[in-house]
Order: sequence, then structure tokens, then C-alpha cells
Amino acid sequence: MRRLVLLLAVLVLASGCARAIVEGSPVAQAPLDVASPFDKEGSADPSAEPGESEDPESAPIDGEITPHCAKLKWTDLPYPGAKAETPPTQINYDSTFEESCRWTTKIDGVEVGVSLRFREGTPIKIERTTGDWDVKGHKVSYLDRTGEQEVEPSCVLALPYSGGGLGIIVIDSSGKFGDVCEQGRKVAEVMIDRETS
Repeated sequence: MRRLVLLLAVLVLASGCARAIVEGSPVAQAPLDVASPFDKEGSADPSAEPGESEDPESAPIDGEITPHCAKLKWTDLPYPGAKAETPPTQINYDSTFEESCRWTTKIDGVEVGVSLRFREGTPIKIERTTGDWDVKGHKVSYLDRTGEQEVEPSCVLALPYSGGGLGIIVIDSSGKFGDVCEQGRKVAEVMIDRETS
């Protein structure tokens, strides 16, 4: 009987500890652009670590700006304060693509931004989609992730581009710049307009 009471006490304590762990403090906010939602060839983003966003003008970049990334400018994005010639916040951060770049900034303490990934010779696919648009003769597939609890409000887009594929991710939980998928559609329009330039 004593052993049974002891066993029950241990089980109660163990279940109490497990419950405390499950119901513990909420996890820190997920970093911007947590993982690539693209097909297997464009696997998880190894560099996405939480951290403070830097002012675009003083942000470090990794190497020279790549040709497709150079087509998008800060002034093409709805975020205030940056000049067109200011480079992206980060370049060449995803080694699973020939080109990757992102523009991130903080608006009222909330990190917002756009990232591009380009793959030569092979289309980029999204693992699941919300729908498709025809944007200037290009089929743009998109995934609206604004209602998903495990990620920041975001929209993922993929389209055929320059003989390969272009992936676009817009993340914006500020609510100040309109629908995230519409923001992504505008980025896709800009990139399509400059595809051959």
C-alpha cells in the first residue's frame, strides 16, 4: 500500500511538471522569414535568427548585390524613410538559391519586410497555395498566411522569372500598409516590369 501511495505521488508530481511545461510562458516572437515555405530544393533558411532589425542605411550586406535583387528598390516598398539607392538589409543569406535578399525595417517596434529568392533554370513552387493570379502574363501562385497562428502575418508568392523562378515573401504584422498579399502582388508587378532590364 505504501508503494502504491508513493507511486501515485510520483505520477501526480510528474504530470504536474509536464503540465507546467506545456502551459508555460509563450515562446518569443518568431523571427522574420523563419523558414522557406518553398519546395524541397529551397529548404529551410539557415540564417533566420531572431535579432534587432537595423536601420536600412547602416545595415550590413553579405557581398555584392545580385542582378535580380538589384531590380527592387526600397522606394518600391511601402515603408517610409529609405532612399532608392539604399541596399537591401541582407544579401545572399539563403545558399539554396542563386540569389536571395531581404529588406527589413521596424515600424513602431514591429519588424516588417520583403524577401526575394531567385533560382536559375528551375521554377520555384510553394508547398501549398491559396490561389493564383495572372500578373502581366505571369502566373503568380500565392499563399496567404495571415490567419496562421504559428507564423507572422505574411504572404508567400512564386512565379516563373528570367528562365527560372522567383519567390517573394512579405511579412507585415503592423497592419499599416494594407493586405500582405496585395503588397506581394505589387512587388511581383515591379519585378515583372523590370524582368528584362
